Amino acid sequence: MDDNFNDYFEKDQVEPTVNEHVETEQERQDRELSEATIERRHDTVRVLLFSGIALLAVVLLGWLWARYLHPCRTWQEPGYIMQVSSEGSLLHTIECRMLGRRMVEDTLAYERPLRFTILDDTLAAVAKSLEGTGKCVRVSLEEYRGTLPWRGPSGVIATAIVTDTARFDTTHIVQHRRYK
Repeated sequence: MDDNFNDYFEKDQVEPTVNEHVETEQERQDRELSEATIERRHDTVRVLLFSGIALLAVVLLGWLWARYLHPCRTWQEPGYIMQVSSEGSLLHTIECRMLGRRMVEDTLAYERPLRFTILDDTLAAVAKSLEGTGKCVRVSLEEYRGTLPWRGPSGVIATAIVTDTARFDTTHIVQHRRYK
């Protein structure tokens, strides 16, 4: 049957020729393996960027730990508790002022009263009971480089308060008043 139209599908059928290469079993396996494997590019810029960000995060976390979580100095200070007060409007902290024993015993030495924060309620009750009594106490303190709102403005935290009976006790000293 002749229809005067060109048949385009007949050209798609390719007849095998004698010169065509026949694929061996080994070549077929190699081809299938190369088609199944996903080749990844090693992008050095991406690796360097990721490692730079990771290094920056580690340095930042180390700085935060050293500044706010690790005490830079721990020591014990003998003295007399002068004032215990609760400060702060939103985050209440218990602040203390203590007069150093050296300042009481040595008239030539001038020191400012030591300010510190008490975080423990039982320790605050002990400090409140010793406030203004004239009993010498030994306070264990930790100093941090940075301050946090819930740890008070001073950066110095009291960890223990012990009455120091071996030290100079001012309870027997009578204050002399001048009468005009």
